[in-house]
Amino acid sequence: QVQLAESGGGLVQAGGSLRLSCAASGRTFRSYAMGWFRQAPGKEREFVAAISASGGSTYYVDSMKGRFSISRDNAKNTVYLQMNSLKPEDTAVYFCAADSVPFRTPHLLSVSADLGSWGQGTQVTVSS
Repeated sequence: QVQLAESGGGLVQAGGSLRLSCAASGRTFRSYAMGWFRQAPGKEREFVAAISASGGSTYYVDSMKGRFSISRDNAKNTVYLQMNSLKPEDTAVYFCAADSVPFRTPHLLSVSADLGSWGQGTQVTVSS
């Protein structure tokens, strides 16, 4: 199991930016696609973005395209989510996750029922 720890959340004004980090432990980090998800109170968990094991391809849900950007630094075992032009609707707990199967394309994380590992989440609150 890969252990994941999110950080970088906080309170930000609408229109502002945040950069979330997901630090991973494990020798096989570079073999797995990684994803970001979020869950707002009273809502289901929502896929946000995913990135391939190499970082060569990404996949975003339509509502986040152009505002959010996922990246990874495999040398640091870290995945990032850059969030710009934040809206109050973005308020949620953000989780990172590692795929359960190595070297899958990132879009598969948006439809997989279970992934290999999850972090504890970091709270993002966007004020109006």
